[in-house]
Amino acid sequence: MKIEKVPQSNGTEATGFILLGLTSRRELQPILFVVFLLIYVITMTGNFGLIILIRITPGLQTPMYFFLTHLACVDIFYSTNISPQMLVNFLSEKKTISYLGCLIQCFVFVTLLLTEYYMLGAMAYDRYVAIYSPLCYSSKMSRPLCICLVTFPYRWGSMAGTMQVILTSRLSFCGPNTINHFYCADPPLLMLTCSDTYIKQTALFVSAGINLTGSLLIIVVSYVFIFITIMRIHSSEGQRKAFSTCGSYLTAVTLFYGSLFCMYLRPANQQSVEQGKIVATFCIFVSPMLNPFIYSLRNKDVNQALRRVFMRNLGIMEKSSVLTLSQ
Repeated sequence: MKIEKVPQSNGTEATGFILLGLTSRRELQPILFVVFLLIYVITMTGNFGLIILIRITPGLQTPMYFFLTHLACVDIFYSTNISPQMLVNFLSEKKTISYLGCLIQCFVFVTLLLTEYYMLGAMAYDRYVAIYSPLCYSSKMSRPLCICLVTFPYRWGSMAGTMQVILTSRLSFCGPNTINHFYCADPPLLMLTCSDTYIKQTALFVSAGINLTGSLLIIVVSYVFIFITIMRIHSSEGQRKAFSTCGSYLTAVTLFYGSLFCMYLRPANQQSVEQGKIVATFCIFVSPMLNPFIYSLRNKDVNQALRRVFMRNLGIMEKSSVLTLSQ
């Protein structure tokens, strides 16, 4: 593959980067375009549909669905931060991104990633309160508390994203400008800089470690108490349904967090970057696409709400058809 150089200011500092993408094989580009376009459309449809359904259904105005709405919003922006440019690059000869655009993409990615960490933690805590003390659920999960639990992930994510971008902006890129990835990720960027990366690498490792383990600890502790409560349920059918619901959630969380540990808690080298492409594909594209199905569409309340909306729309269409025929 011929690598095109982006012009550099003063002959030293790069003003842009070239994204190699998932693969350099030209014959695969149209196929990958169709696959990832389909994934993006499903992601947008599923998450927007979930948000609209929750908003228009009075029975879904509870803390659980309040958190699901924000998780869907995070997934929409999380995927949109990468997908549109990646789709363009599949069909473009010049797969370039400006230096400023690269920093913005890094900021949005880190911000939303950390926001999702703690949003999942808030959802786990919400389920703990609902199962552990259902009689006090409404009073404990009050509106002010829910707003605080939702606001914290956004603020913390934006603070961490700002810190990481500031550290990246202090690096000099005076050599190669080809990023071996499909978006501006920190590990491949660090391989291009001619500056000392010790501070940036350390900050990245510490931030990833603290936030991954911190948010995962919230989830684990919440579900330990949830499982203890479930084991006290006398009905075997009730236990089976509860374990089934928890099992699907924990499976998704395990895959999500396991892939993130593989992506960030390793030094930046050629092998880790290549492996990181596969891991990032799951985190950025597959996980946001599956979240509406994993967290909500297997839920009885959501299925009933969908059925009511469908039947209502079907009834409107039938009435419209009758009126048209009568005229």
